[in-house]
Amino acid sequence: MVSMLKQTRIHLLLSLNAVAIVIAGIVIAGAIWIPKETTLHVVSERSDDVEATEESQDAELLDPATDYLEEPVHEEVVRAVQKSTGTMRRTSGGSFSMMTLSTDPVPSGELWNETNFTIYQTAEQDICVSGTLANLGDMYWQTSNPGVVEGFYQARTNLGYSNERCRFPKIVGTGTTTITAGTYDGSRRDTIELTIAAVPVAEWKQEILNLVNKERAKAGLASLSWASTCEGAAQTRALEIMSVYSHTRPDGSEWKTACPIPEGGGYAGENLAGGISAVSPPTVVASWMNSPEHRANILNANYTKLAVGFVYDANSQYKTYWSQYFTTY
Repeated sequence: MVSMLKQTRIHLLLSLNAVAIVIAGIVIAGAIWIPKETTLHVVSERSDDVEATEESQDAELLDPATDYLEEPVHEEVVRAVQKSTGTMRRTSGGSFSMMTLSTDPVPSGELWNETNFTIYQTAEQDICVSGTLANLGDMYWQTSNPGVVEGFYQARTNLGYSNERCRFPKIVGTGTTTITAGTYDGSRRDTIELTIAAVPVAEWKQEILNLVNKERAKAGLASLSWASTCEGAAQTRALEIMSVYSHTRPDGSEWKTACPIPEGGGYAGENLAGGISAVSPPTVVASWMNSPEHRANILNANYTKLAVGFVYDANSQYKTYWSQYFTTY
């Protein structure tokens, strides 16, 4: 029997932590027969990680653009808002559930109270285990469907997520995948079904207007209405900054040529944003509000209307692209 074992090659897929246990088992159980034509192969539990750190998709905010035919006479109202450091959560309407950091204790050995949740393909949230858990140490994260979620990056701490409990998913398609996560010490392991949904573009544009009006109300300013005159221009500008991220248009003309100010006069302004700090209406509005120049456009007392443009392209540099077109016409 000893000679039979010497001629045998073991063909098993094992985690690094299990190799020592298997070898010890072979020595102790020498009388167990193992088939021939098998080889030993060790793989890492983290073989589906994309890389150690998050991908770079963060576009710098451009200085906002403004224009008018007559110098405005008004007292500029600028209200600073404290930068949000909490976990960003989807606030728009609809029937989708959202991932929350549960305040209820999870069962022993598990990571989630939930069995499934949905996020949009912009990855407007990181995937997080229960907020009641702490001192988990290093964890592994895996996906069952790499056609939907290809792997994971470290958590987006700039959006308030914790590397200890969260991961930023690399989303490559819509659909459903099972996420498996666990601690390397084996104390906790769990699975949860994740659905990636297409972005509700019209709903998100309206949400931008609603969020802007909330900020204006805090500053004692009148609400903006939807700028239907420049609606097409705002969408055009969101498309254009995919190739030329600038207030100068791809043909070399100024941004304001997309929806010119009427001959009778008026005011117009433009805010742009893109990247991982602009993955949802709350994140992009927070980004603009935390920039004094962009906040000044949002809180400009002269503007009466706003149109919003939005584009998501998973194969582009920054993936998410937003434009705000402020007007009085």
